[in-house]
Amino acid sequence: MQFDVITLFPEIVESYCNCSIIKRAVKDEIIKINAINPREYTKDKHKKVDDTPYGGGAGMVLMAQPYVDAYESIEKFDNSCTLMMTPQGEPFKNETARELSKYNQLIILCGHYEGYDERIRNIINPREISIGDFVLTGGELPALCVIDCISRKLEGVLGKIESADQDSFENGLLEYPHYTKPREYRGLKVPDVLLNGNHKEISEFRLNQMLERTKNKRPDLYKKYLDSH
Repeated sequence: MQFDVITLFPEIVESYCNCSIIKRAVKDEIIKINAINPREYTKDKHKKVDDTPYGGGAGMVLMAQPYVDAYESIEKFDNSCTLMMTPQGEPFKNETARELSKYNQLIILCGHYEGYDERIRNIINPREISIGDFVLTGGELPALCVIDCISRKLEGVLGKIESADQDSFENGLLEYPHYTKPREYRGLKVPDVLLNGNHKEISEFRLNQMLERTKNKRPDLYKKYLDSH
């Protein structure tokens, strides 16, 4: 899968993608990540990509020409989708990640300052995505959240695809608690059921823990789960 990220700060994207699981996925050629800087496509001799807003107001607005030209420079796959990271977008959820993981290419636009010239939306017509009801300085962190989440759903990225199947939200519930050595720490013991080797009892314990955690921490998800079962 290929991710093409249009960003004024490619070093942010490149730095994150040079670490941990994402780095390994790139090395194994499961994913490919390109960072495209709109400054390389501006027609302004000073590499300017923003200007003051028509109608007045604070801040600067990203100009259409550099972004549209940067977007049009990207070779599009047949199975491709373009995303715009914006607080105005649809909420990014696990179901969204599963859907987007079916594409061979995702092109992601990262905004900055007061936002995009509206004609960027008009011309490119991206799918708008938000990672939450808050505003960040730029779209790079949201874009990396999307890349990381989707990459986990691709076979080979986690070693075993089953690792992602046990994540929170995959079955509509929050994940069960985990334990490792030692068996006791500061008076807190690993539940006995996890030590008896009875896989049926362990599965039942974990399911009950998932239900209990979801009920207490995310009653909205718990109700949704009960309604669907």
